[in-house]
Amino acid sequence: MADSIKTSNHAKFAALIKRLNDGTMKLSQEQQFYLRYLSAYQLGYTGEYEAAIPLLDEVISQSSEPTLRFRANVTAVNILVFGRHYEEAFKRLSQLLDQLPSITDKDARAQSLGVASFLYSEAGQYDLAVDYANRFLEESHGIAGDCKGKYLKIEASYRSSKLQADDESYQDGINACVKANEPVFSNLIRFYAANVDVRHDRQVAAIKLLKENYEDAQRTRYPLLISEFDALLAQAYWQQGDIARTHKFALAAIDSSVKNEYTEPLSTAFHLLYLVAQKQGDMEAALAYHERYMAADKGYLNDISAKALAYQTVKQQVLAKKLQIETLSKQNQILTLQQDLGKKAEETSRLYIVVLLMVLAFIAFWAYRIKRSQLRFMKLARRDGLTGIFNRQHFVSEAELQLQYCRKSSRDACLVLVDLDHFKIVNDTHGHAVGDRVLRRAVEACQAHLRSTDIFGRLGGEEFGILLPECTLAQVVARTEQIRIAIATAATGEDAPGIPISASFGVSMTGQSGYDLRQLLIHADDALYRAKREGRNRVSVWDISQPTLRTV
Repeated sequence: MADSIKTSNHAKFAALIKRLNDGTMKLSQEQQFYLRYLSAYQLGYTGEYEAAIPLLDEVISQSSEPTLRFRANVTAVNILVFGRHYEEAFKRLSQLLDQLPSITDKDARAQSLGVASFLYSEAGQYDLAVDYANRFLEESHGIAGDCKGKYLKIEASYRSSKLQADDESYQDGINACVKANEPVFSNLIRFYAANVDVRHDRQVAAIKLLKENYEDAQRTRYPLLISEFDALLAQAYWQQGDIARTHKFALAAIDSSVKNEYTEPLSTAFHLLYLVAQKQGDMEAALAYHERYMAADKGYLNDISAKALAYQTVKQQVLAKKLQIETLSKQNQILTLQQDLGKKAEETSRLYIVVLLMVLAFIAFWAYRIKRSQLRFMKLARRDGLTGIFNRQHFVSEAELQLQYCRKSSRDACLVLVDLDHFKIVNDTHGHAVGDRVLRRAVEACQAHLRSTDIFGRLGGEEFGILLPECTLAQVVARTEQIRIAIATAATGEDAPGIPISASFGVSMTGQSGYDLRQLLIHADDALYRAKREGRNRVSVWDISQPTLRTV
């Protein structure tokens, strides 16, 4: 009974597990292993990942029931992901999928297909995730399986930005999960739908959907879901200009988040609190929240990169192991052939040498391909997939190294933040494909005016950062003005006909802000906001000697 209600009525499930663990009921050895499995699930549900894994490993190593061992391993994969042990999770998943053809229990098969869909979605492999979600729907049975399968498919499609706000899949999935009495999955789908509403400036619809189901989400006691609801409500209220509710729900998102874990709602909450404090003129609180936001955002982005890298690493390891097995097989064939060829003439011996050389060439070729793939994946992990320039994580790393060098050699450096004006209107009016082309054209316009020593990266969305070492303020302002003009003219080319676009710039310098990247970012961000407020399509410079910023 406990197993069947662990997601549909988690409060009852938790109470039942607690009663079973009090020692008053006499259980057989296999029943005790089953209880350990369910107890580990409960620990993972509440965020106690490190305590859950040993219980599951005990079941996997000691239970005599193959199906229970398989299910425990599947659950361990799920919890390893939440505990940020991504490489271990992918290794175990690979082993489980190899075992899947021999598993006959329908629930165990469905559980493994569901976890595979979830894990591939987390790693950004959305086509694989949708494929396993479809297989889950084919093999699962009952209304609960219909709910979970539709949720998995919606999650992968949502993450890959293939679902729009009015897509019928959202309501179809919600209806299936309400019918199955699965509040966790129904509310996760509602969160995805509300998130798309917020992105398209439909804050009223998003708030209505979230508030109507807020108490239902709270009753699940699922920390990540509750934190996502709170953070999205805070974001919607901020866009409506409701400072008090933004502050309230941002604090709630932090309080409800999984402890010691960097998540997207945690990063969103700290960023909103920073904006609220800045708007209220409390610069000390704004600085404190900005520091926590930078740490949370960096941790979250690192987490995303770690998932993708873990997937590629394990994929390469599996390929390498397969190649090793094939190589051993070839070597055995060679040894057998060598024994036979020893009895033959010189002509046959020459044939053996040719075959051996071909095998060695085959091994060298595959080793070269694997090494080249590893280098390519390492390079991709540092680059923004759309524009090809540094991603946020690598930009921050390179900029900090350059600033250390400038400090030691007493050289000046300037930081420029670039934000495309009204870019959301381009996406909403012409679609994301045109928006992507406009972004690439803007990047090309910037690169035409940058030196090889300048560091250029995409910080997120339509925002970019440029660190220019060994430049005076006058030189940077002149070059930034050139870039501003280049962007305004480049985005009207054949890739984006008739679309007017411009950019606003915020500039900070080491002579005023010091060599700490965090402080340079804060001051450049303040200058950028001033440029936006004063009409956009301009360059603003942060100046400590004046009570207001200078606009160029």
